Amino acid sequence: MKEIVRDLITPKVEDNISYLKELLKDSSDIVYRDFNIGSWKAAVVYIDGMADKILVDNFVLESVMLKSERVENVMQIKDNLLTVSDMKEQMKLSEAVNSMLSGETLMFIEGIPSVFIIATRSWPARGISEPSGETVIRGGRDGFTETIRFNTALIRRRIRDTRLKLKPKSLGARSKTDVAIIYIEDIVNKDVLQNVMDRIDNINIDAVLDSGYIEQLIEDDKWSPFPQLQSTERPDVVSAALYEGRVAILVDNSPFAIIAPATLPSLFQTPDDYYQRWMNSSMLRIIRFISIFIGMVMPALYIAVTSFHTSIIPTKLAYSIAASREGVPFPAFVETLIMEFALAFLIEAVVRLPKAIGSTIGIVGGLIIGQAAVSAGIVSPIMIIIVSITAISSFTTPNYEVSSALRIARFLLIMLATIIGLYGIALGLILILIHLVKLKSFGVPYLSPLVHPHKKDFKDVFIRAPLDSFKDRPEFMETQDKIRQS
Repeated sequence: MKEIVRDLITPKVEDNISYLKELLKDSSDIVYRDFNIGSWKAAVVYIDGMADKILVDNFVLESVMLKSERVENVMQIKDNLLTVSDMKEQMKLSEAVNSMLSGETLMFIEGIPSVFIIATRSWPARGISEPSGETVIRGGRDGFTETIRFNTALIRRRIRDTRLKLKPKSLGARSKTDVAIIYIEDIVNKDVLQNVMDRIDNINIDAVLDSGYIEQLIEDDKWSPFPQLQSTERPDVVSAALYEGRVAILVDNSPFAIIAPATLPSLFQTPDDYYQRWMNSSMLRIIRFISIFIGMVMPALYIAVTSFHTSIIPTKLAYSIAASREGVPFPAFVETLIMEFALAFLIEAVVRLPKAIGSTIGIVGGLIIGQAAVSAGIVSPIMIIIVSITAISSFTTPNYEVSSALRIARFLLIMLATIIGLYGIALGLILILIHLVKLKSFGVPYLSPLVHPHKKDFKDVFIRAPLDSFKDRPEFMETQDKIRQS
C-alpha cells in the first residue's frame, strides 16, 4: 500500500533530519551532511550513487560555506549563494522525499519551513547504442536506453517543435517510476490522448518495472493474442508516429517506448520502408505479407491436404510425399506438432542462452531437428521442408509480439485442419478475421485503414507509394492538423 509520509516541514533542521533518519532507517546509502551557513544551521540529504557528489560538493556546500558573509538574511541564501541552475523550493516533505529517491538532493536551512530540491541526478547509465531487437538497414543507429531523460532528448533531437509536449507521470505506489506521455499538441487525436491519460491515471500497482507493465494494463482486450500497442527501441519510429498524431509513452528503466494506438498494418511496417526508394520498399512489403500468410497457413495446409484432400495433389507429388512418409509411425498431425514444438524449443533456447553459445545451440538443434529426426524415422523429409519454410516466413515479421500472436493462430489452424481439413482452415481464418475486425486500439479499429473508406490511406498499406504523394496524414487517425506536405 501507499507509504504515508508527513507533509509538514518545520523551521528546525534537527527535527526534519531526525524524522528522515527514522523514516529511512537501515538504509546505509543515505548521506546526511550537517554544516553551518554563517550563524544558520543547514543540512543536505541525498542517496549515494544516485546523486552527483561533485555537484553537491562544488556548487552547493562550497558555495554556501565559504561565501556565507554575503548574506544578511536567511531568505537570501537561495538567490545569493546557491550556484546551481536547476532547483526548486518545496513545501511538502512527502514530495521532497520522492524527489530524493529519484536522485535529487534535499537542502534544509534553519528558519525556513520548506526544503530546497537541487537537481543532482547522476545514476549509472548505459550509453546510447544500436537497438538490439530491431535491425537497422538504413537510418539512425541510436536506440533508447534505460534512462528516460536520454530518451526524451533523442526524440527532441528529431522533433524541434515547441508544440511537442512531454507530460510527466509517476506510477507505482512503491517504485514511483517516472513516465512521460509524449505528443504533438496541434496534431494529436485528442480523444486518443484523453483515453491514454485516463487509463494511465487508473493504474494502481505497487511497482512499474518496465513499459510492458503499462502496455498490459491499458490495452483494450487482454484476451487477444495480438498486441494493441506498438513497442519499439528506435526514436525515429516514435518520432514518425508522433507526426501521424499518435501518442508515445516512455518509462524510466525501460529501453522500449510504447506507441498508441497501434494498427495491424502499422505493425508490419519498418522504418526502412520509408528510407528506401518506393519500388524497393513496396516489393519488400508485398513479400513480407505473402511470407506472413505462408508462415501461418503452411503446416495446417499440409495436414489438410495429406489427411483429407489427397485428390488435389498432383500424382507425382503424391507418390513422392507417400514415399517420404513411409516408415514414419505418426500421422501428419502428430508429426507437425513434434516439429513445431521442437522449433519453438530451439528458438526459445537460442534467445535465452548467452550469445557465445547461442549460435552453437542453433547449429546443434538444426542438425537434430533435421538430419537426425529424419534418419530416426520420426518425421519425414517433406515435414522438415514445411517447418523450415514456416520458420523462415515467420521471421520476416518485423514485430516480435505479432510473430508470437501468429504462432498461436498457426496452432489454431493446425487443430482445425486436423478435424475438418480445408474447411477447418477456412473456418479458422474467418474466426481470426472476425476477431481482428472487432478489435480496437484506443477507439481506432485494429485493421485501419483496411476497414475505412478513405482511399488515400491505402497508398501506405500493401505498397508504399512515392514519398511526395503523402500529402495528408492518415485519415483514420482523425488528427487536428491534417496536412503533412504541401
